[in-house]
Amino acid sequence: MDLCRSLLASLSLGPLRTLYERVLEIETLRGGVPEHVAIIQDGNRRYARMRGVSSFDGHSRGAETTEMVADWCLALGIRHLSVYTFSTENFDRDEAEKEYLFELIERKLRELAVSEKVHKNRIRVRAIGRIGLLPRRLQEAIGEVEAATRGYDGMHFNLALAYGGKSELADAARSLAAEVREGQLDPEDLDEDVVASHLYPAGGDPLPEVDLIIRTGGEVRTSNFLPWQANGSCCPVHFCAPFWPQFGRVEFLRAIRTFQAVRGR
Repeated sequence: MDLCRSLLASLSLGPLRTLYERVLEIETLRGGVPEHVAIIQDGNRRYARMRGVSSFDGHSRGAETTEMVADWCLALGIRHLSVYTFSTENFDRDEAEKEYLFELIERKLRELAVSEKVHKNRIRVRAIGRIGLLPRRLQEAIGEVEAATRGYDGMHFNLALAYGGKSELADAARSLAAEVREGQLDPEDLDEDVVASHLYPAGGDPLPEVDLIIRTGGEVRTSNFLPWQANGSCCPVHFCAPFWPQFGRVEFLRAIRTFQAVRGR
């Protein structure tokens, strides 16, 4: 495999890359795939600067990559995909960029609500985060796609919107404290399962433990993403250099090999 990777570095396109991807896919399927993959989609703006285009174009290309990765997960039988779409820190960005992002996300969610692929494959789409901080029209689009896919269990596609890991834990603690104060919960009954049931999405089935985190863009940090679901599960992290719009299937398969290598110890 190291020889294949060396050859790939010198001949990054063409038949050799296709062969390498096929070998990776065969080995990946042989080793078993993770149940829950969480992705920090980093590098849209840096990709745009590198290409000399607007950040809007970078975000648009990033959305296309997200759709491709969801297709790859579906094909490989990965049951849960969670993507870090808009963090609580992203509210600090300039108004024009935020407005474009909100419109882009809204449009994609409304497309998912009526997508033949989504309904044929019974893909459940949900948003996690402080949804009430988002614009009303985006909240309506979230409600629309969640209602359209409620009850589906073929694959779970979770979008972290207005999300922060510390915010999630704080909101869960506030909810638990309210139940204790109102006599609905005995503090002696408070355990990990009870805490997990109060995490995002509020009032819904909690997300399962994360089996693999992928971060693109060359950064080596997990940026407050799903700390409860990932940190307690010996979850490996695959850091890689491509900016999110450049992320390809070969790198995705390599990430799954990272999961297999760690879990196989």
